[in-house]
Amino acid sequence: MNTRHPKVDVRLYALVDPERAGRYDLAELSSLCAAGGATLVQLRDKHGDTRQMVEEACAIKLHLAPMQVPLIINDRVDVALAAGADGVHVGQDDMPVEHARRLMGAHAIIGLSIKTVAQAEAAPVELLDYVGIGGVYVTSSKNNPDPPIGLDGLARIAAVFRRRRPDLPLCAIAGIDLRNAGATVAAGVDGVAVISALSLSENPPDVAREMRATIDRVIAGRGAP
Repeated sequence: MNTRHPKVDVRLYALVDPERAGRYDLAELSSLCAAGGATLVQLRDKHGDTRQMVEEACAIKLHLAPMQVPLIINDRVDVALAAGADGVHVGQDDMPVEHARRLMGAHAIIGLSIKTVAQAEAAPVELLDYVGIGGVYVTSSKNNPDPPIGLDGLARIAAVFRRRRPDLPLCAIAGIDLRNAGATVAAGVDGVAVISALSLSENPPDVAREMRATIDRVIAGRGAP
């Protein structure tokens, strides 16, 4: 069992991306999302250079510190280490979890993207702090050649992790907004990862607040902690 640090709260996982930030500076957007109830923030920048990403990450971390919301870096272990981020999220084609854990250390938060039941069965659950399952719905924020897994696919993958490691936090990703957040969590996960529904809204804190309330109601209704 993973006992390195308290269980990671993935109820509302805000992803900030310079290509999907609307009119907001990334540090400001991160702060607005956290103010509305985001429990975790990820910097995802697929095209920025290393220096720029480190600067972005440091600015975001500074804004999040008063609210004690952890910062995760997508893919880039080097950026996470340089910026003193709280952890890293890796995909199936990124650095293996085992290597990321060795570099980041025992107390870092490490998450992994999961798209299939086979990947769920093979995931090194003892080294992970959470997993992101999806894409659940169609999304415009990422070029994804795979068809959406839908709620049925999400439930099947979540069931694998509940069997393999019941305490591992699970979040769903892709195409999630106010309309479907509740049903998504009800499919068997602990939270949702959101990009455009927050960053492209007129009022990110209000949207985050409403989404958090919906998620919290669903979790409370099934008796989950």
